[in-house]
Amino acid sequence: MTMLRSAHVDTFTHDHLPPAGTWPTLEFTLPELQYPERLNAAAVLIDHAVANHGAARPALRTPDGTVWTYGELQQRANQVAQVLTEDLGVVPGNRVMLRGPNNPWIVAAWLGVLKAGAVVVTTMPMLRSSEVGTLISLTRPAVAISDHRFMDELAAAAGEDTVVLSYGSDDAGDLTSRCAAKSGEFTAVPTAADDVALLGPTSGTTGTPKITMHFHRDILANADTFARHILQPTADDVFAGSPPSPSPSASAGWWSSRCASAHRRC
Repeated sequence: MTMLRSAHVDTFTHDHLPPAGTWPTLEFTLPELQYPERLNAAAVLIDHAVANHGAARPALRTPDGTVWTYGELQQRANQVAQVLTEDLGVVPGNRVMLRGPNNPWIVAAWLGVLKAGAVVVTTMPMLRSSEVGTLISLTRPAVAISDHRFMDELAAAAGEDTVVLSYGSDDAGDLTSRCAAKSGEFTAVPTAADDVALLGPTSGTTGTPKITMHFHRDILANADTFARHILQPTADDVFAGSPPSPSPSASAGWWSSRCASAHRRC
């Protein structure tokens, strides 16, 4: 199978793709699935939404009444990308693990990782240190970002090769503090449509977890097929995101509203 020219400097995910003969048949025949060769899913999901529908529309709403607009989400995603690339030296293709419950900052981090050309490694926040350690050994993240309330298990599992960063704490080195010092201006890395964007571990109930691999175009295809034709969202719809936002299943649900720039509850 012929792959497009990758933007990844770190070729770990490309080198670990399964043999082409084991892949399912990928049929991108619908007109809405004719994606360009250079495609960054985060740029489409947030930058295009702001450009086409304006920055003032609500994007995320939390139970305590906090609302982030699309413009605010874009700025914070850009700041995350700046922290990763400018402060931590992340290069395209590096893996960045995310750990935390549904909240706006985990969404901003998810987008920021993709905009930086890096690969999101999704985890469930209830995993114990031994389970997190297994995922770290399988995916080899350069950085791990965690809600500060879930840091203990991650810190116990991370080795010297993984930089661990919290968000939501009062620490001066916290991701949110670092982001506050950034301009919020960032141009998304022009990844290939078939560059890996997301590594989603399985639950591991039958043994060692397997790592599912998702391309940038796969993330958009979820929204551009099921959402467009079945859900048919409008601009005033509110989506409740029940899957944990870092998880692979959330990539379909959380971004289903991209067609109409509706907003989501964290």
